[in-house]
Amino acid sequence: MRIKVDLDLCQGHGVCVSEAPELFELDEETNLVRVLVEEPAEAHREALRLAAKYCPTFAIQIED
Repeated sequence: MRIKVDLDLCQGHGVCVSEAPELFELDEETNLVRVLVEEPAEAHREALRLAAKYCPTFAIQIED
């Protein structure tokens, strides 16, 4: 599984960081999300799914 983020859609709401802080952080300079682990372990699937689901701009995609 791989995380893809469309930075053109990201508005820095930080919902993904709330749902999966082990996978995402907000860049202080750009106020956009930064992926910490591009290919997370299966154990992170649910947190990643919630981060993508609740992203207000739907900027997060999960590739299997």
